[in-house]
Amino acid sequence: MVAAKLKEPIRIAIVEDDPPLRKMIVTLLQADPNYAVVAEFAEGKAAIAAIPHMALDIALVDIGLPDISGIDVIRKLKALCPECNVLVITTFGDLKTVTSALEAGADGYLLKGTALEELKRDIRALQDGGSPLSPMIARKLLNRLRSKAVDEKPDSGGETKLTRREHEILEMIAKGFSYVETSKICSISAATVHTHLKSIYRKLEVHSKTEAVYEARRRSLIH
Repeated sequence: MVAAKLKEPIRIAIVEDDPPLRKMIVTLLQADPNYAVVAEFAEGKAAIAAIPHMALDIALVDIGLPDISGIDVIRKLKALCPECNVLVITTFGDLKTVTSALEAGADGYLLKGTALEELKRDIRALQDGGSPLSPMIARKLLNRLRSKAVDEKPDSGGETKLTRREHEILEMIAKGFSYVETSKICSISAATVHTHLKSIYRKLEVHSKTEAVYEARRRSLIH
């Protein structure tokens, strides 16, 4: 009998200028064969120069770096290697910084202080197509959407037009399916799912899956 093929470990780079925290994250991940830390960076510019050549799955990025903003790092990385997921891990929890990071392309946003064991779960969720958010961040984004809904008048005539495929994908995401699951059901690649979601975000004027589902339901585009 042929042995089952082992799952490739998730390839990760860490962009964090706090040595003790960086060491703790590396130690945690390297102790698990499902994760492989392939690079560590204390500054953003070095990360931008090296990461696009590493075939990474995920980059863990702090916002407060000593040379440039982590938001600039996110924007550059997503432009140079869009297939690499970016997970923010930072102390900055203000709404302006959060929305700026999401607009730059961050795929998840965690506040420092998250239990390290939970970090492994969040990394796996991100790899599977999720968008992990610290509870405080999720609450702020929902409050922002609710305030926006109160301030704006209802859409007249349902002007937002989603294609059949976009509607199908958004319905599946709303039901909790991951990028990978959605791609398999729709017989398209995960990258194509991501492309459709970007189009959905643009049409709905949102920056995350949580916001997209909330806004689509508010506009009665999905149930």
